[in-house]
Formats: sequence, structure tokens, C-alpha cells
Amino acid sequence: MSRIGKNPINIPAGVKAQVSGSNITIEGAKGKLSRVIHSRIKVQVKDNQIVVTRPTNSNQDRSLHGLTRNLIYNMVKGVSEGFNKELEIKGVGFRAQASGKSLNLQLGFSHPVVFTIPEGISIETPKPVQIVIKGIDKEKVGSVAAKIRSFYKPEPYKGKGIRYKDEYVRHKVGKAVA
Repeated sequence: MSRIGKNPINIPAGVKAQVSGSNITIEGAKGKLSRVIHSRIKVQVKDNQIVVTRPTNSNQDRSLHGLTRNLIYNMVKGVSEGFNKELEIKGVGFRAQASGKSLNLQLGFSHPVVFTIPEGISIETPKPVQIVIKGIDKEKVGSVAAKIRSFYKPEPYKGKGIRYKDEYVRHKVGKAVA
């Protein structure tokens, strides 16, 4: 058995799980998520727990077993608690400002970078150099954070750019002048 896949997922109070065919729908206080499950994997809801099982011990079934269990676990956690990622901006004059459905970034370019916030994601800027991305879908929160980071990745010489909170950026020595 998969070490991850064999663990049942406990359903917290206030969260409803429904399985119909190959679709699973999780509904909680923060919202509603649904996902299509691979046809070889069986998902059952019993006694306030979600149990994921596989039909055989083949490599494909074993890998799908753990993956499916983790995807469902992230859905349950998302609708009950939510997910967030924090980004930091380093650099003189670099700043961010969230307004409505857009994020305005000043990153030292000749123009501001305007990022349209996708549906289901909220972005806050408590400080001009801090961006907090929140949502119920872990995959979407991570991809939005990666997209924002890609506008100006941290460079190794001066350390300027957008980085995840507590991300370590290795500094390189610049060109030696003789």
C-alpha cells in the first residue's frame, strides 16, 4: 500500500464531501471545490472520513493512489482553512499595490507591470514590498505566486527581485577589477 494513499482523510466540522461517479465535490465555509478523479481510483465517504483505494498494485495505480489522496486532502484543507503564499520585493524603488482586480508592480522597468488577479484568488499588500496571495485552491495559489515571481526573479549579484518569503538567494561575487 502507498504510505500516503492508505491514510484516510478526516472531514472537519462544517465540510461536506460528495462523490458521484468520478467527480468529488468538497464544500466548506470558504467555498466549494470539485475535481475529476482518475477512473481506476475509488473514493468513498464513510464515517466522516474519505477513503481512497486502488484496484491493483501496478506502478500507475500506486502513483495515482497517493496523488489522488493528496489532491483531495488539499481540497478539504482549502475549503476549511485556505492557503496563502507570501512574496517579498527587494530593490530600490520596487513596490507593489493591490487595487480592485489588479496588482500594480513597479519593478524598475520603464513601465509598471499590471497583473490581473484571477477569479478565486485575493491579493493583499500590507506593505509596499510585501504581497500576500490567498485562496482555497492550492494549485491556483501556487501558480499565481510563481507567475508574479516570474516578472522579476531574484538575481544573484545584488539580490534584487521578487522572492518567496524566507527564500534563500545565493549571492555571487561580482567582476574583479584589477
